[in-house]
Amino acid sequence: MIKRRTFGKALGLGAGGAVATTLAGPSGPAHASAVTGRQADPAAAPAAGPRERTAFPPLKKVRAGLLEIGYAEMGPAHGSPVICLHGWPYDIHSYAEVAPLLAAEGYRVIVPYLRGHGTTRFVSPRTFRNGQQSALALDIIALMDALGLEKAVLAGFDWGARSADIIAALWPERCKALVSVGGYLVVNLKTNLQPLAPATEHAWWYQYYFSTERGRIAMEDKDKRHDLTRLVWDTVSPTWNFDDATFERTAAAFENPDYAAIVIHNYRWRLSLAEGERRYEPYEKRLDARPVITVPTVTLDAERDPFTVPGGGTAYRDRFAGPYDHRTLKGIGHNTPQEAPAEFVRAVIDADHL
Repeated sequence: MIKRRTFGKALGLGAGGAVATTLAGPSGPAHASAVTGRQADPAAAPAAGPRERTAFPPLKKVRAGLLEIGYAEMGPAHGSPVICLHGWPYDIHSYAEVAPLLAAEGYRVIVPYLRGHGTTRFVSPRTFRNGQQSALALDIIALMDALGLEKAVLAGFDWGARSADIIAALWPERCKALVSVGGYLVVNLKTNLQPLAPATEHAWWYQYYFSTERGRIAMEDKDKRHDLTRLVWDTVSPTWNFDDATFERTAAAFENPDYAAIVIHNYRWRLSLAEGERRYEPYEKRLDARPVITVPTVTLDAERDPFTVPGGGTAYRDRFAGPYDHRTLKGIGHNTPQEAPAEFVRAVIDADHL
């Protein structure tokens, strides 16, 4: 039986008490209930209005492998590192509230822009703009190497959860603990050729749109890209009451010159409509076997996320062999860390102490 700390004990005394108050405040009673491990009342979630937007300190850059990675950093330089990884169509501001809360607990929090997003740039114009899963995961390994991080807690959702899962599976010595929204998201190309339930296929409409030239042209057009990504926000987070300014802050990251190429390749590669690169074949072969993750893990399912697999985590439970906990977040959609920062912080702290 897994030993679990209470949230108060995990946060600690003194400054931790202040942070615990902060966590309960913005999220409201429904979120506070979920943080203690109980299911929240769906009628009480989500919070009634947009939260105040939190600003990151000035961003940093570092040369890491094929990229110069732009990233936000908060917390003490010698704190235990946590790397928070965003998804699509999102950016580092998915962690605008999570990062300061973790920093207040003494963690060194690093939130990088993924390739093709924000201030992250390819070093060479000749590098193929590749969006396949192992390429994105290796970017994070290169970032850790560049920052001198032997290992870190890895936490993510969507593309970010997939990268974190891959690192935990293939390089467990680099992953102290894992928080993965949606569970085990490693792509198996053969399995991905099989149709899903119609409702799930409907939610994936943009994946198929991106498989066409119409979709590629739309992603390269600033106005159409803006409206398309906003539509995705609205549909995959149906209970999140965000305002226009919150979306626009993130949409600025989509102006990266490589954004369209990375997004289109990512989704076409998943459907075997675009080739990967030979340099990543050894990693993809290992991932085809669906390797088990052995590091301490907390998985989160967002109840209102259309991509959440039914079954309360049972569909992927056998892929996690180490200390483990699973939680369902009532009334929460796809952008889990921004919609439910308190619950996400709780998951990181608890995973670190499993």
